[in-house]
Amino acid sequence: MSGIYSLFNPSKVIGGAGSITQIADVAQGYNAKNVVLITDAGVFKAGLTTKPQQILAQAGIAVHIISDVPPEPPLEAVNHIFNEAVKFNADMVIGIGGGSAMDTAKLVALMLHNQDISLKEVTSGQKKFVQPSLPTLMVPTTSGTGSEATQNSIVLDTEQELKIGIVDEKLVASSVILDAELTVGLPKSITANTGIDALCHAIECYISKKASPFSDMFALKAVELITQNIRTAFNDGKNIIARENMLLGSFLGGACIATSSTVAVHALSYPLGGKYHIPHGLSNAILLADVMKFNLPVCTEKFANVAQAMGLDVQGCTQQQAAEKMIDELYALIRDLEIKCDLSAVGINEEILDELVDSAFKVRRLLDNNPREMTKADIKTIYQKII
Repeated sequence: MSGIYSLFNPSKVIGGAGSITQIADVAQGYNAKNVVLITDAGVFKAGLTTKPQQILAQAGIAVHIISDVPPEPPLEAVNHIFNEAVKFNADMVIGIGGGSAMDTAKLVALMLHNQDISLKEVTSGQKKFVQPSLPTLMVPTTSGTGSEATQNSIVLDTEQELKIGIVDEKLVASSVILDAELTVGLPKSITANTGIDALCHAIECYISKKASPFSDMFALKAVELITQNIRTAFNDGKNIIARENMLLGSFLGGACIATSSTVAVHALSYPLGGKYHIPHGLSNAILLADVMKFNLPVCTEKFANVAQAMGLDVQGCTQQQAAEKMIDELYALIRDLEIKCDLSAVGINEEILDELVDSAFKVRRLLDNNPREMTKADIKTIYQKII
């Protein structure tokens, strides 16, 4: 555990089914008169921005909607959306959607106050953003990325064919609304993939070399909320209690990232999304159990604690037995949630393994925090398992 640790949090978090009705109050708290609302086409077509827009308009707040955030947004797309947002002279940015929409909204809000610094200069490490962000409000519509709670934004560098994590405390959202009603219509596959992504955040941050008392507390509660509700949310998407617990678990998983760090699951996931465009949640989901099995020898005590948080029957078990039950439960979750990915269909096979390994091995920001050192041979073995 780190000797010195810190936590970045949104200044205001509003939760509860129907809490989107508070959106104008939040905007007025920042004296916002002119808002840019950033989302993706799926969320927009599903009508999830209609009510927020109406509530804001009724409060006399002008709303400009940008609804073309692509999945796993590349640098070029973020720059395009930024250039659109500049036209509106906004005094607040709202992100409604999954991780891609919220990551983009957070970046655009920060870029609007740092227009002399290009995104490419930041991702290449040449410069950092200097000025604080415009006020932001994040409204997640999936229970997965936890972007609403983190100081991270993920973008795709198409030249390197690799996802890059921009980490800056100025990216922490000003406010968050967690309204489970916005997640009721999620398809089963997205419920599963984003839910396991949130579970990845909790478990990875709990075992990370950067783990702190904050992340330990958030992680175990997140594990409890996610693992004890995800099957219900998957099988009965309209169960508002399960949906609310999943949304809170996802937020707490993001809060873990805000004080700790993800580790090898995310490191190995980045090349799968960067070049082969496998959705982030899905790539994490198919890697989780195998990476944790690799980490088992050095994480026995912590995995035993995770098993308890999962609600598994570990009475009378040794720590080793409890930890092994936790690994078994991860494999069971993947089966029960029907998580699968035909990697060969997107061109991933034995022939390109070394290329994948080299890409993953470069993600030192995450691999260096993994509790067990991972060699290229170890990474190759894990990729072989999922293939």
